Amino acid sequence: MRRESHVRFCERAAVRFHRATHRNIYVRSRRAGERVMASVSRFLTQKLRLKVNEAKSAVAQPEERKFLGFSISNDGSERRIAPKALDKFKTQIRGTTRRTRGISLQQLIEDLTPYLIGWRGYFGFCQTPRVLTNLEAWIRRRLRSYLWRQWQNGHNRFNELRRHGVPKFNAAVAAGSPTGFWRMSGHPAVQQALPNRYFDSIGLPRLHVFVQA
Repeated sequence: MRRESHVRFCERAAVRFHRATHRNIYVRSRRAGERVMASVSRFLTQKLRLKVNEAKSAVAQPEERKFLGFSISNDGSERRIAPKALDKFKTQIRGTTRRTRGISLQQLIEDLTPYLIGWRGYFGFCQTPRVLTNLEAWIRRRLRSYLWRQWQNGHNRFNELRRHGVPKFNAAVAAGSPTGFWRMSGHPAVQQALPNRYFDSIGLPRLHVFVQA
């Protein structure tokens, strides 16, 4: 339905949605969905003389459809972040944390913080906390990769690992490794030097906030 027409329709029905253009209707079966779809489309086109966007309208399983960035599991038990919303999030983070930016880690985190807090404020409402904790781990790994590149060479990397408390032998093995940036970001010595609490201490926001009952 066109935006302006849908707003007028909501106003006629005494429903107040700010510039709303999309609606999801949940029923118990596909057969019921097809019946409701036909009924609603007929009402909108014949009774209200509005246009239904057939390209964006469909009868499908709840998890196959998204609404305001969320999807619902097929049994209705979970409110999930839609795949497209996750892809958009990762694209944004990749752009912000690209290894060639040449700024300090602290500045990088300051750049990330508004986006992460805003995203958490909206999508933290999901009922799949594992998705949020996995995203946190992925972000921290990207930051480890970013720092590993900034440390530039074996000598500097060895010194930085030692400065962060990594034993001498382990630091030497990691610093001398020819492995690429991303694989090294998962190396035990790098994770020991830059544990989760390190990123907490320098202000990296969490996406999943534990709420005590």
